[in-house]
Amino acid sequence: MFKLLKYLKGYIPQSIIAPLFKFLEASFELAVPIVMASIIDTGVKNNDEGYIYKMGLVLVLLGIFGLAAAITAQYFAAKAALGFGTALRRDFYKHLNTLSHAEIDKIGAPTMITRVTNDINQAQTGINMFLRLFLRSPFIVIGSIVMCLTISPSLTLIFGIAAPVIGLIIYLIMSNTIPKYKLIQSRLDKVSLLTRENLSGVRVIRAFARQKNEKEDFDEETGELLKAQVRAGRVSALLNPLTFAVVNLAIAAILWFGGGSVDSGAITQGELIALVNYMNQILLALIVVANLIIILTKASASASRINDVFAITPSVTDEGNVPQTAVYGAAAVELKNVTFAYHKDKPTLENITVSVKKGETVGIVGGTGSGKSTFVNLIPRFYDITEGELLIDGVDVRKYPLSQLREKIGIVPQRAVLFKGTIRSNMKWGRENATDEEIWAALETAQAAEFVRKLPDGIDSAVEQGGRNFSGGQRQRLTIARAVIMKPEIIILDDSSSALDFATDAALRTALARDISESTVFIVSQRASSVKHADKIIVLDDGQAVGIGTHGDLFENCHIYREICLSQMSESEAKEN
Repeated sequence: MFKLLKYLKGYIPQSIIAPLFKFLEASFELAVPIVMASIIDTGVKNNDEGYIYKMGLVLVLLGIFGLAAAITAQYFAAKAALGFGTALRRDFYKHLNTLSHAEIDKIGAPTMITRVTNDINQAQTGINMFLRLFLRSPFIVIGSIVMCLTISPSLTLIFGIAAPVIGLIIYLIMSNTIPKYKLIQSRLDKVSLLTRENLSGVRVIRAFARQKNEKEDFDEETGELLKAQVRAGRVSALLNPLTFAVVNLAIAAILWFGGGSVDSGAITQGELIALVNYMNQILLALIVVANLIIILTKASASASRINDVFAITPSVTDEGNVPQTAVYGAAAVELKNVTFAYHKDKPTLENITVSVKKGETVGIVGGTGSGKSTFVNLIPRFYDITEGELLIDGVDVRKYPLSQLREKIGIVPQRAVLFKGTIRSNMKWGRENATDEEIWAALETAQAAEFVRKLPDGIDSAVEQGGRNFSGGQRQRLTIARAVIMKPEIIILDDSSSALDFATDAALRTALARDISESTVFIVSQRASSVKHADKIIVLDDGQAVGIGTHGDLFENCHIYREICLSQMSESEAKEN
């Protein structure tokens, strides 16, 4: 938790004012039993109504001033805590965006979501409660004991025994619950994972009639979360009864021994009442401390999980890189003996060597899991290669600033992703200052203009989250248009026409060849017809390039490519140019 306190840097005045006003409130509260004692010993004893009213007014004023101090403290504590949470959440999100695909794949999206929401909220709550209570409660305990010493040093021994016993109870309960709260947070991650999977895969679940099974899995996971929370709750629930038992025994002892002191004249009735009130104040203060410790325990567990993410260093970084100048006459993309493996596993790509000239169209085909998407993900440096060299315009990709590298590349991912807004706002992801004419031109190239024109608001038509108000084929065409509008040097189409019919797919390829002829195009596809007319085709099998050449050459000389073609078309169709 201490590592995160730097996010209070901009709220130091608030972080000082809040506990000081709580300290002031506690001072008013400590004065109340003394005033009550004087009312009993002077006003009631002497039947002095004027004195009772006067001291009653003092009590009211103490209450008003205490309330004002408490509200002021609450305000500044909340302001500091919310500022802390905002700064932490901003930095956490910024750090997530520095992580490469490798780290994000390893950590997982559900746990990231839990940490940026629930864990940061827990840390924020911990800061809020700490600023409000860390000074007040100890001051109440110590102040009450000091005030009791001024009344009766001998009876204060009861306080001296009760306070450590209560402290020991709190310590034992907290030490037992800390690991349980950490377990609860990890269980919450699993519930988030199941929820996310069910929401994103709802159509598949219904298609296979797996609702009952998914419900059972969800019930099992939430049941485990419930058990973990109940186990922690059972231990925490012992706190109040045990502390109340100790305090009530202490109060009974005060009344027992204090009664004798009153009879002997050592203390007055009012002072005995004051002792009981101070005991109650100690009880309430220690219970508040216990609850504060519970909150801080949860915050500490959450802070540890947040720090775990901050401790992850991105494997892909452009720190120290300066803008690069293209080497004259160099290939657009060149791979030299490139090998890549995820998390030190078996290589996904192995010893790939290929050179692609500017303006060439390259088709990448192969079976499922052959490494096609991995191949194109290395070009924009989503992952760093394990061995070899990957050059763009004759410069190693690891030397480019990431912004310069990715400005060269337009990407249409395998899963078409649109963002909530309008078609216009989504197109401007490709080029922020794009004109209407440029947007329509890109839509024409992507074969999307026809259906966009039919929409009531054209390019200003709404796009719902994820583009769910469009069909799969429409989403793919819009994402292609978003990449085309960039007019990139390199454009990557990662199986981005899988939802298109053959006629639209053919029209799209023709339009791309016509409108972005200067761009180097990489087409990843399961369809042989989509890559048949490419200038160069790379055939991948189990991470190795088993064939590189034109359609005709590969059909004659690469049996894997030949099998792919003949599985989708007749031999005569495959031989047609």
